[in-house]
Amino acid sequence: MSDQALTADEIVALSKKHTLFEWSAQSAVDPIPVSHAKGSYFYTPDGKRYLDFNSQLMSVNVGHGDPRVIRAIQKQAETLAYANPFMAHEPRARLGKKLAAICPGDIDAFFFTNGGAEANENAIKIARLYTGRSKILARYRSYHGGTAGAMTLTGDPRRWAAEPGIPGVVRFPDFHKWGRKDPEPVAESLRDIEEVVMFEGAKNIAAILVETVVGTNGILIPPDGYMQGLRAICDRHGILLICDEVMAGFGRTGKWFAVDHYGVVPDIITMAKGLTSSYLPLGAVGMRRPIADHFQGNVLFAGLTYNSHPMGCAAALATIGVYEEDGLIERAAKMGEVLRKHHQALYEKHPSVGATRSIGLFGMVELVRDRKSFEPLAPYNGTSDAMKQVHGHLKEKGLYTFVRWNGIMTNPPLTVTEDELAEGFGIIDSALSLADKFVNG
Repeated sequence: MSDQALTADEIVALSKKHTLFEWSAQSAVDPIPVSHAKGSYFYTPDGKRYLDFNSQLMSVNVGHGDPRVIRAIQKQAETLAYANPFMAHEPRARLGKKLAAICPGDIDAFFFTNGGAEANENAIKIARLYTGRSKILARYRSYHGGTAGAMTLTGDPRRWAAEPGIPGVVRFPDFHKWGRKDPEPVAESLRDIEEVVMFEGAKNIAAILVETVVGTNGILIPPDGYMQGLRAICDRHGILLICDEVMAGFGRTGKWFAVDHYGVVPDIITMAKGLTSSYLPLGAVGMRRPIADHFQGNVLFAGLTYNSHPMGCAAALATIGVYEEDGLIERAAKMGEVLRKHHQALYEKHPSVGATRSIGLFGMVELVRDRKSFEPLAPYNGTSDAMKQVHGHLKEKGLYTFVRWNGIMTNPPLTVTEDELAEGFGIIDSALSLADKFVNG
């Protein structure tokens, strides 16, 4: 086997020939070949640099190539690369204790998974086992993962191909409707939820599952009072509240977890992505003590070969250490104010910008044809010539981020500098000049 490195074209050609890319017709994929990464940037084999304005999948929170996380992974590989999940080891023990210290309220027991989808799968399994009830309520503007159960929990169109899916999942109305600038009034949203609970029968509902801040469906931030009201509804009816913090957790919003902004303690919390900054796969289901205690005498019917993987746990511990040592949670809140000012500048300059939303370093620029009608620049679950031009310009100028439907996401690593934010928003600014040409009138 040759030790000569593959060229960028060879990497792409072989990857397209022998591997499948997700959420895509394979003939349409145009992947970026990546050779290495550092800080807020990654590079192709032929030397092109990209500013990573999406932290890959909203997950490389501590930036690329942090030597502290890398060393922890190397050390763990040298001592204990794997132990089966029926065994106990030091990284597992230490990570459980550490997560108990940083999670909201009395959440202090954890079931470790391979990632976010499996965390949500096991969260609903645990909720059903604990309550003896079957139904799970979830929203349309949501994404909870690509496995069978998580795909049914997901509201967005990616679930369509997997339907009918698992039984027992019921939708309730979103607090932010598609094609509208502002969220719905809190009282109205909460009444809608109460109505669904009434129609479905509260005693049949095991849990209400929500992304605390909605991620790929628009960076939708619940108005104050919504999460508190949701908690109160669950308490009234003995329903568990599950908060999916896979994307919003670990400093992304300027707090350890997004629920911390609202003073709410969920019964179950799911996490992944920023847990290890995606240096290695790991997810977790955190739960309050009464739920964990239920399984002292009752079987937890859940299992994974890589549950509590030593290397994943070691990576998570090191990552959490970086958050603390570098003050990244607080930094995300501070830099989030800088990001918000860039959003506002784009709104004031470009008529194609219908709305911007952000909380910490979790942001979205939403493009429209007309601010008054708020007609999106691309349809629901679709694209347009305008958005294709915008996306192509960003890529050409070396900015990597998600462009989905009519939105441009702005989710850089928590280590991002003011200069890097200015660089990224400068490229977005130039791309929006193309979008402005498609504004009505």
